[in-house]
Amino acid sequence: MSDTSNESLRQAALFYHENPKPGKLEIRATKPLANGRDLSRAYSPGVAEACLEIKADEANAARYTARGNLVAVVSNGSAVLGLGNIGALASKPVMEGKAVLFKKFANIDCFDIEVNESDPEKLAEIVCALEPTFGAINLEDIKAPDCFIVERICRERMNIPVFHDDQHGTAIVVGAAATNALHVAGKNFEDVKVVSTGGGAAGIACLNMLLKLGVKRENIWLCDIHGLVYEGRAEDMNPQKAAFAQASDKRTLDEVIDGADLFLGLSGPGVLKPEQVGRMASRPIVFALANPTPEILPELAREAAPDAIIATGRSDFPNQVNNVLCFPFIFRGALDVGATEINDAMQVACVEGIAALARATTSAEAAAAYQGEQLTFGADYLIPKPFDPRLSGVVSTAVARAAMETGVAKRPVADLDAYKHKLDASVYKSALLMRPVFEAARTASRRIVFAEGEDERVLRAAQAILEETTETPILIGRPEVIEARCERHGLEIRPTRDFKIVNPNDDPRYRDYWGTYHQIMARRGVTPDLARAIMRTNTTAIGAVMVQRGEADSMICGTFGEFRWHLNYVTQVLGDEAHSPHGALSMMILEDGPLFIADTHVHSLPTPDQLAQTAIGAARHARRFGVEPRIAFCSQSQFGNQAEGSGKRLREAICLLDAMETDFQYEGEMNLDAALDPDLRDRLLPGGRLQGPANVLIFGHADAASATRNILKMKAGGLEVGPILMGMGNLAHVVTPGITARGLLNMAAIAGTPVERYG
Repeated sequence: MSDTSNESLRQAALFYHENPKPGKLEIRATKPLANGRDLSRAYSPGVAEACLEIKADEANAARYTARGNLVAVVSNGSAVLGLGNIGALASKPVMEGKAVLFKKFANIDCFDIEVNESDPEKLAEIVCALEPTFGAINLEDIKAPDCFIVERICRERMNIPVFHDDQHGTAIVVGAAATNALHVAGKNFEDVKVVSTGGGAAGIACLNMLLKLGVKRENIWLCDIHGLVYEGRAEDMNPQKAAFAQASDKRTLDEVIDGADLFLGLSGPGVLKPEQVGRMASRPIVFALANPTPEILPELAREAAPDAIIATGRSDFPNQVNNVLCFPFIFRGALDVGATEINDAMQVACVEGIAALARATTSAEAAAAYQGEQLTFGADYLIPKPFDPRLSGVVSTAVARAAMETGVAKRPVADLDAYKHKLDASVYKSALLMRPVFEAARTASRRIVFAEGEDERVLRAAQAILEETTETPILIGRPEVIEARCERHGLEIRPTRDFKIVNPNDDPRYRDYWGTYHQIMARRGVTPDLARAIMRTNTTAIGAVMVQRGEADSMICGTFGEFRWHLNYVTQVLGDEAHSPHGALSMMILEDGPLFIADTHVHSLPTPDQLAQTAIGAARHARRFGVEPRIAFCSQSQFGNQAEGSGKRLREAICLLDAMETDFQYEGEMNLDAALDPDLRDRLLPGGRLQGPANVLIFGHADAASATRNILKMKAGGLEVGPILMGMGNLAHVVTPGITARGLLNMAAIAGTPVERYG
């Protein structure tokens, strides 16, 4: 990297840490403090009640305070990764960063605590004194052997988990990577020879983990800066190193590397030479984890042994051994069951969970976060990526189960399946709201045809459909393209074996399809030749014809192209007296709950009747998600203060609803702030019929609905489920190009419920 690039990166990093406010953390209140009543509950006198409950039973601290979800990251800055002994204050950006990772990946609150104390026993005393504040302690960047002393004392004295991530976090991820590397190489832990460089905290912890996984102690050869750790050596020894001393007259790495199955490097750059890799066993495993420069660069190792399986600590090479795969989730599981420690069983459960995820099909979210990378289990994909959202549910649940089984859980979870669903819901923002829809879809076996079957998102959604539902996906596309893309993206599904395909280029039903389309469109200007051409090139029309012929129950289209273009063909083929599009409804999942928006796509200027039908459909769909609808008709006009414009049409729509037998709340027309603020609305229209903030917003113009939807998605972090096409009896749904694979899975679940289930 050039000096200019280095300086540019340096300045960007400094700007990131300084702006818009210094540091990477802030504290936010979780309870309202808006008036005197709130103050009396948050502080005096109400706070005394919580204090007395905790005094009566210490377990109540997890109920009435943040302690049960609060971790301390503690360091004295004596061994900061890549920087060495820089001191407590200079280590603060690193510890803040660790706290951010806790929050991002496991929603754990975290305080970073930097302590000016180099004496390990005194440092341990300080940490032990923090026990009333925290639910767990993460020791970080403390030099060896001091870290062993600090951790031992804290574990002996404290009744909460104490975890030195540099040791055990690294060991867990190395254990997972080694598990899968041996799987790829066709070898077993109990048979392999391990040669390791680096006798520090991480290196020793990794070797202890390999012992737990089955490696024989006599097969481990540990080298440090002074050479082999052997019986009788006095120089730079401690009990942790001595546990791996070999009875041997060999003294150097070069002497012990012959026939090694696994090289584990946690030392420094260039320690392992290419010729040494060439003398390792067949299909050697090389974990060169020194940062920023590994013990050997992957390309040099592969030149010496083309079949080598390689991992590093760097993100620009495959198989990055990154502690973030472990520590957020092992703490999540430990905190949630009130574990008193993180024991061996919990660590091994973490290893097994991480390893199993890599062997499973990669998630669509991970693929989106790491575009261009090959995420297929094998030599270059041994462990999951940090942004794989399945880590939380799988790993934390495994850790919680192990804590319960080994008797260290003070608050056991009654239903681990429900616990995993809860964790998944915290990662997949749609999971909790979609749960009743998925449950309803599982009671039916519907055939869902996807018009854009070659799209990667559709392929990932199809795999998820087969794994999570009883639906049958049908994909429109070229079989050879679909086959190749499934292979490329590491998907287990294959055409014809796992799902049906309609090949526009060569399908035996082609004559029937164009004949059906021509029969429908013959008096609307479509000739036989045009019908043939459309059935060769227009996958949306093909999908609609399949539904019309009863060969599929519902179709999903729109992953590329314009919404109304797709809607035109859907309406041509499937529209009739009973089926006409009333509107498009999007559920936006926000931090404080769902908000439904309509009509975002179908009618630019909906008529009063269309607006009334949109409201009825929106209420019906809101209830599918377990939400009792409170509908606000939104306009620039407010309760009749503008005679014309959208307000007039909305008022007429309300009159139509008033004449019907409806069972949901609605009010309007009003501004958006009045819809969401019941106090403001009550000042403008005292005694109105809408109670509380609206959760369904009906707009008189598609531009307003669409703009609101997009602002909530792009600026408020809203996650969209939809758009749901109302009025077509669930025969078809038109999505938008921005939809994700998870979004397509959600839409398939919506399409997978027979329309009679929800009216």
